Amino acid sequence: MKKLIFTILAFFLSTSIFAHVQILYTPTLTLDKGKMIELRQVFTHPFEDKYTLDMGKQHDSKNFLKVSEFYVINKKKKKDLLSSLIDIQFKGNVNSGHAYKSRYKARKMGDHILILKTAPFYEDNQDIYIQQVVKTIINVAGAPTDWDSDLNLEAEIVPLTKPYSIWEGGSFTGIVKSNGKIVPYANIEVSYLNRDIDIKENKMGKDKIIAPHISFTSLGIKTNKNGEFTFTIPKAGFWAFVARDLNKNKKFKNKKLEIDAVIWVEAKPIILSQ
Repeated sequence: MKKLIFTILAFFLSTSIFAHVQILYTPTLTLDKGKMIELRQVFTHPFEDKYTLDMGKQHDSKNFLKVSEFYVINKKKKKDLLSSLIDIQFKGNVNSGHAYKSRYKARKMGDHILILKTAPFYEDNQDIYIQQVVKTIINVAGAPTDWDSDLNLEAEIVPLTKPYSIWEGGSFTGIVKSNGKIVPYANIEVSYLNRDIDIKENKMGKDKIIAPHISFTSLGIKTNKNGEFTFTIPKAGFWAFVARDLNKNKKFKNKKLEIDAVIWVEAKPIILSQ
């Protein structure tokens, strides 16, 4: 009986906890010209949508802790966006959770690096806190400017491939860093956003594909000794790369604090001319 309980618990942990990914979403990462764009910030399981998590959840309070940082960098100029965040309830296919929406005017040409540092989130099943530093890069008018910048973040994936300029079947390469230093042999989870997001209704759509096995819902890879990794993207859409637990021995409210680096990339389908 104990063995059965342990097996069930191990299955739950492997398929739920380690698939937590903070979404920093906008419908496309490539704009022909500057415009106001919609953003959604949701903590969930991108492939399975098993349940929507409450951003900023605490173990000792029913109040949600606010986002730690939210800003954008364009041509090395930084602009704070914290005041643009609006609390919402986001509807997954199983439940709803505390999330945010915002708008941002991506007006100037070049790359707009959006950085979201979440509040520590309390994970009941592990009795730890999780904080994710998320990067989403939007390009305006095709002019590359900042996409490969090393921002010297506490947890960061620095792209070596333009994260918005990838064909379906192409590959993405990045390097994992912590405070500017490479992290060799870091654990990375790769998740496909397996549904469209309805930004008008603030809810998830239905599944696009079915995983052949539970191990395909969150794919595991590692960096090499130089902190680099490469992943071939099999399907068009949004993909998250999550480097887990980059800063060891961190604490929050006397509990372990896991700090993850996240980057979202978008692959485009190959459309044949008529």
